[in-house]
Amino acid sequence: MPKQKTHRGAAKRFFLTKTGKVKHKKMNANHILNKKTTKRIRHLRKGGQLQNSEEAKTIKKLIPYK
Repeated sequence: MPKQKTHRGAAKRFFLTKTGKVKHKKMNANHILNKKTTKRIRHLRKGGQLQNSEEAKTIKKLIPYK
């Protein structure tokens, strides 16, 4: 059976922890930051984890070798 290809868009956006949880960077933290409050920008620095288990399963299928 051939190898499964990694979805390159998902590989750039999602990362797996050692326990198998899916981590991601928060959106809206890249540009047009001057209208966002300092508190909001500070909270955007922290990453997030996927809470929905169904979405996590889908992402894991897209990045099988990470």
